This record gives sequence, C-alpha cells and structure tokens, in this order.
Amino acid sequence: MNRVYIKTYGCQMNERDSEAVAAMLRARGYRIVPHEDDCDILLLNTCSVRDLAEQKAIGKAGHLAARKRHQPRFILGILGCMAQNRGATLLDQLPDLDLIVGTQKFHQVPGYLDNLRAAREAGVPVGETIVDIAEEPDSQNTIRDHVLAERQVTAFVSIQQGCNMDCTFCIVPKTRGDERSRPMDEIVAECRGLAGRGVREITLLGQIVTSYGRRGYTHAGGVTPFVQLLERLHEIDGLARLRFTSPHPLGFKRDLIEAYGRLPRLCECVHLPLQSGSNRMLRAMNRPYTRERYLQLVEDLRRVRPDMYFSTDVIVGFPGETEEDFVQTRALFEAVNYDMAYIFKYSIRTGTPAATMPGQVPEEVKEERNQILLRLLEKNSRRRNQALIGTVQEVLVEGPDRKGLRFMGRTRGNRTVHFAAAERLIGELVPIRITRTSTSALYGDLLPAGVEA
Repeated sequence: MNRVYIKTYGCQMNERDSEAVAAMLRARGYRIVPHEDDCDILLLNTCSVRDLAEQKAIGKAGHLAARKRHQPRFILGILGCMAQNRGATLLDQLPDLDLIVGTQKFHQVPGYLDNLRAAREAGVPVGETIVDIAEEPDSQNTIRDHVLAERQVTAFVSIQQGCNMDCTFCIVPKTRGDERSRPMDEIVAECRGLAGRGVREITLLGQIVTSYGRRGYTHAGGVTPFVQLLERLHEIDGLARLRFTSPHPLGFKRDLIEAYGRLPRLCECVHLPLQSGSNRMLRAMNRPYTRERYLQLVEDLRRVRPDMYFSTDVIVGFPGETEEDFVQTRALFEAVNYDMAYIFKYSIRTGTPAATMPGQVPEEVKEERNQILLRLLEKNSRRRNQALIGTVQEVLVEGPDRKGLRFMGRTRGNRTVHFAAAERLIGELVPIRITRTSTSALYGDLLPAGVEA
C-alpha cells in the first residue's frame, strides 16, 4: 500500500512540483514506481492552461476509477492547477476521487496519504473525499526537495510562484495565486547542494520568473533582485550553466540584458513570450508592451549576444483577431526567426475575461493560422540547424539517448545533440563538431581533447 505513481500534465513547473512531492513521499517511506500498473496510489498532477489539458486529466481519472471496483484499497488523487481551479466540483464528474489538493498544498500530500492508507488498512469505511485548495502563506518555500536519478546533470529549481499580470486569457492567477518569491539564501543553498550532487546545469522556474523578489528585496546599484540571484548562483563551484523560464518581456530591464554579456554561465537562450504581434490584440490580452518594444528587446539581446537563441509562446485565434492582426503576428514571427515556439489555438477558459469577449474566432480559422506558424517554425528551425553544420558546439553530456545507441546532450542554445561517447563523459562539457541535422536535433562527432577547430 505504499507504491506511488505520479503522472504529470503541463509545464516544467508542474514537473518540478511532482518531483518535490515524490521526494517528500520517499522521505516518508513511500516507493515511487515508474509504471502505473504497479502502484497502489496514483496521483495526477494537472494543468488548467487549456481546456484540452483538463479534459485529458478528467478522462484519465475516469478510466482509473474503474480500478476501485476490483482493487478497493486503490487510492486516486488529483493535484495541482485543475484541483485548484475546480475544487470539490470535480466530484460531480469523478465521485470516486480520494484526494483533491491544490497548488499551495503539495507539502500536505504525504500526511493525507498516511491518513487514507491507515483507514484502508483498518478497514474503516471510506469517508468524504479530502479536498484542500486553501491558500497557505509561504507555500512557495515547500518546493525544495529533489529526486535525482543516478548521474543526473540537470535540474529545475522553483524560485517564484504565482502571477500578478492578469492577462485576459490566462487562468494562472486563479490556480497559482499572487506572486510569491522564495528567500534568496535558500535558493542559493539548494543550488549549491545540487551542484554538490553532480548537477551541472540549473533552470530557474517561476510563473513570471523575472518578477522574482519584487516584494521583499531592493534594487542594489541598479541591479534587480532576479539579476542579483543570477550573480550569486553564477559563483557556485561546479555549476556550468544557468537557464530560466518563463519570463515576461517587462522583466528584461537593462541589467538583465547586460547580464548575458558578463555572466558566461548564463546560456544565450531566451524564452520571450510574444502571444501576438498585433498591438490591438496585445491590448485586448492585457499584455503591457507593443510589437515595437518587443522587437527592440530582441535587437538589444542580440546586440549583447549575436548568437542568441529565441523561443516564444504565441496564441492564434484570440477573440477579435482579424486577418490583419494575424498578418502582423506572422510578420513579427518571421522577423525574429525563432528557434522554438509553442503555438496555441486560443482555448476558452471559464472565469477569464477573454471567455466572454465578442468575436470568438471559428475553430477552422484557428487551425489554419496555427498551421501557418508551425510551417514557418519548421522552416526556421531547419535553416538554423543547417547553419550549424561544420561548427563546433559546446555540449553538456547528459547520458545515453533513448535508443541507447549513442549519447546525448544539449548546446548552450538548448539544441539536442546525438553523438558517440563514453559513459565517463556524463556531466562534462565537450566539443562536438556538427555533421548533420534534422528539424529537431543535431548529430556530430566528439573532438579529441584540446581540438576545437
């Protein structure tokens, strides 16, 4: 009765939350198993950004509920954003749920499972479903434990949760709450501990990660709290690379832009959410920047690092989006020449201002615009990859690839590279000459030590 399987939907923050829950459960004596068929307890950590993500989780939970008919001690729980968004109303569709835990209560999961298991083992009749979606002060500080695989060289670290931006399409302020930042000293200690366990690359996570420390920390010599944190992490022995996601264009002040030129461990790879290239749509979305300001940011970042890689988020078919609005988005998309993009068809999220806006765009129009941008992205990615053929890239060796025939790692620009190597190189930065490419990956040869040209 102590075997747990956690299935995660959604973003990297959800992945990090699931890892932290797994670490807490292990510390309490639970076993985390890799396959759902082997578990006694199944937890779905859910996403609410799009309706499709919620429907997938609901469908999965409905299917799993059938296990209770022939496995009465089986425990099923829903965690995370959908739990926070829907709360006890989930029981209307999923009456067999044992546990519903929101985004500020992940650290309570071990205790709730202890109670459920004790009741099962004592033969006590099942009572009411445990539902906990209450806010909790300082809950952001509970996501700090890690489960590291053998020789794991990359890790996510949560530094900030919640969002105060109030984009009209987004449910996150409701599911994650107001902005809350962790103490800087605790983050530095966590990262130092990870480096001591062999982690070479850390990705900092937050709903609006660049808003870190806006409450509670002061600017020092014109340096924002987020950049102060980057500076401190940059000095940790053993760390080779730093990344962060997901920022907001407003967070790219002069100090952060300049950090890419003076902090060599900060990778020249920026996720810069766009959402739309139309100023009219940006206003409707409550995105407080213009296409002109966005393009200036791209130019400023490329001035500091000409080899900067860019990824983005784009929504097509937002209510009221005309063909001209989309043409402007397409033009900006082409101008920036993104290396990666997450392109979404607008999805109504009940409870957001956009859900009741006039001018809802037909599904077929959304799909057409979506496909246009996807084709552009594929073209851009292929062109950028082909330009790397013959170059030598610094690659952090992460381990064997999925097929187990080669090793894989990533460039500073976050491109996946496959190559022949030895296991002893896991965790090392090695030079790889790129010999061929696909749309999504690079392939190359490991150069001898000291040979980089």
